[in-house]
Amino acid sequence: MKAKDIMSSPVVSVEADTPILQAVRIMLQRRVSGLPVVDKDGHLVGIVTEGDFLRRAETGTQRRRPRWLEFVIGPGRLAAEYTRSHARKVGEVMTPDPVTVTEHTALEDIVKLMEKRQIKRLPVVLGSYVVGIVSRANLLHALASVSREAKPAELADETIRARLLEELGKQPWAPLALINPIVRNGVVELWGTITDERERQALVVAAENIPGVKAVRDHLAWVDATSGMVIYQSNEEPVQAKAS
Repeated sequence: MKAKDIMSSPVVSVEADTPILQAVRIMLQRRVSGLPVVDKDGHLVGIVTEGDFLRRAETGTQRRRPRWLEFVIGPGRLAAEYTRSHARKVGEVMTPDPVTVTEHTALEDIVKLMEKRQIKRLPVVLGSYVVGIVSRANLLHALASVSREAKPAELADETIRARLLEELGKQPWAPLALINPIVRNGVVELWGTITDERERQALVVAAENIPGVKAVRDHLAWVDATSGMVIYQSNEEPVQAKAS
């Protein structure tokens, strides 16, 4: 899937000289958490989000620091914070030159950008014009849509086991030599040992993702490498491993 398949369009935008209170009203009315900022010709010049309005003088939430810390921070940063909390126009608080994607950007690349830049939305542009916006909510909508379409296929038990082993063979964390999955009537029984408790959930998830799996039963034992203690997921008593 690409950006054009999930983006919100058309996009509500504001200009740099739009009053901040007007931008806030637009966000509330349209139920959006961010707005692209464009110039008179419609070219993208920035983006403004809810985060830009968190610390405002009107609500008494502007930053207040001890005098000694203000001295350490310096006048430049203090001036910038004053601007953000007292500004009257969108252009005074917006993030200029925002990161953008095109209609043909893959969802994988969009997610990577969001994680790397720690942002929640990306304008979709055609040249310098905004044609859409992709937010985390759009990604959730895409996931929900795919989930509705996905229908587990009926597979033979041996096929389910083969696919599970194939998947685990691709994973560097999987203790493939220590586990033995058994499949009966679509139910996967996980037997064997793990050396890290976090592997347990990963193995269960891997099995759940195989088409046709009806349930997963965990019989895995965790071997503590330090003490040699064997700990089972069930209510069985821990067993001390024998020294070799």
